[in-house]
Amino acid sequence: MKSNVLLNSFIGFSLVYISFIFFGNENTAWFLKPFLLPFLLLAVYFQETFSTKKILLSALTLSWVGDIILMFADKGELYFIAGLIAFLLSHISYIILFSKQLKINLKKSKIIFWVGVTAIAFYLIVIMLILLPSLGDLKIPVFVYALTISIMLLFALKGFLNWQKPANSYILIGAIVFVASDSLLAFDKFYAPLQYSSLLIMATYLLAQYLIVIGILKLNKKK
Repeated sequence: MKSNVLLNSFIGFSLVYISFIFFGNENTAWFLKPFLLPFLLLAVYFQETFSTKKILLSALTLSWVGDIILMFADKGELYFIAGLIAFLLSHISYIILFSKQLKINLKKSKIIFWVGVTAIAFYLIVIMLILLPSLGDLKIPVFVYALTISIMLLFALKGFLNWQKPANSYILIGAIVFVASDSLLAFDKFYAPLQYSSLLIMATYLLAQYLIVIGILKLNKKK
């Protein structure tokens, strides 16, 4: 019950936050940002114990730390790099989380799996070709990050083919939207400024975190 209230509160608070960005009040949104993910953290914390609960809490906590660090990214490149590291560790946590949930049996889904693998590989190649000329000294860190989120998406795809419905769809869509959010951020920072970048990046990011959390909770719901 408490967990559901917190999940609904996250939706409400996120809509308020996005509204401030939409109407151009980014200063207020800046102060609200650190209070977003704690709703999801507490929702998971108050959920009944399940085997991957601590891993999910770790992933969310690292994302929250990344959120806070990136609030100061305009003050220097070190803040951006530190935020990148926090989110890199968060994605690694999600990879571990998805792998712990996996029961790999792809015999009936090989076509879907390899189409997905091809699409993910295509995404990685294209995003790096677009960004490489403007990355400077950040070529290796950004490549490692892009590779990590691609692997995270691959594990979500594997899970989609093996986990129960509808949890599998929530997690896969969440992973796809997460990759989209990170790609928008990278494109905006390194390639060309995007119109409504803050709105698009944060809206997709919050939706991604919510969908993954909902999916994992549904996957581990005690019958």
